Amino acid sequence: MSRDRDPRTLRRYARSALISASVTAMSLTAGGCVVVHGEREVLPSTTRAEAAKALRQFTTAYNEADAAYDSGLDAEHTTGALADIDSARLKAGKANSPDGNANHTPLELTDAKFTIPKKAGWPRWFLVDAAGNKGGSARWLLVFTRSSLDDPFQVAYLTLVAPGKVPEFKEDADGWAESVPVDASGLATAPGALSEAYSTYLKNGGDTFADGAHTSQWRALRQKNAKKPGLVTQYIDEPLTNGDYAPLALRTTDGGALVFFTTRHYEKQTAHTGTSVPTPNKDVQALTKGEIKQSLTMEFVSNEVALDPKGPGEVTILGRIQGLTAAEGS
Repeated sequence: MSRDRDPRTLRRYARSALISASVTAMSLTAGGCVVVHGEREVLPSTTRAEAAKALRQFTTAYNEADAAYDSGLDAEHTTGALADIDSARLKAGKANSPDGNANHTPLELTDAKFTIPKKAGWPRWFLVDAAGNKGGSARWLLVFTRSSLDDPFQVAYLTLVAPGKVPEFKEDADGWAESVPVDASGLATAPGALSEAYSTYLKNGGDTFADGAHTSQWRALRQKNAKKPGLVTQYIDEPLTNGDYAPLALRTTDGGALVFFTTRHYEKQTAHTGTSVPTPNKDVQALTKGEIKQSLTMEFVSNEVALDPKGPGEVTILGRIQGLTAAEGS
């Protein structure tokens, strides 16, 4: 989602290259020659120092927002799937605890590893792989992105992955990573097609994705919960691929890719005549419009991180964070 943003800068030589390219474009145009576009220059997305600064700023804002249950305090530091999930969580928290989060524990991210792709065009983005004081031993993966030089870096994706599951990334001699285009060939599934493929898989099954907690086990759980005495639950899954929900991918050393992508999910509970929908928890109630009588429809946004292998094969979902974003009773 778009927001007014504070300015940030690329590293000094990157900005110089962009300015130089723009000047060249002007001179070539005057002479009737081919135009060179600065946005097509292949450059690191940012410097390591700026990436570290963006992580510090995000963590500070995230903690302030969590402590106060105020989404306005970190709105400039989140976008896409994370913004949807985080703002809804804070909205529910504020409704149920107007004075703030009495159970707030500051998030601490340590042992941060920065993977910064060298690429042309926008968005510019980078990945942070860090240890957190929450979520057990899982590694926190945060994808920071921005769409122009005048934008700040914002976190679009936040997922947790088991230790040892984060792959090695392909890097050049200077340590810059490689961004994989959404329409890249040579992978099991093109990064840009993963959101649609995952939505289809959740409905119909298939062999696109490897078995696991976020694939076969999740489908089995849904099937188990679809019909219970006095209650029917329906599921609808949709891809989210545009704008701040666009998938982002990094090349791994084995020729595959680590892909971050987003999906939207609906869950509708309908009670049989003479019965009622079970009363949801207070956070769900805080986000629900209308009165819950015979049905409750809940909307979720989910961001996933997946290993997309080279050539034919199954895609493995390494992690998924899902959050309720809206609900409606009737």
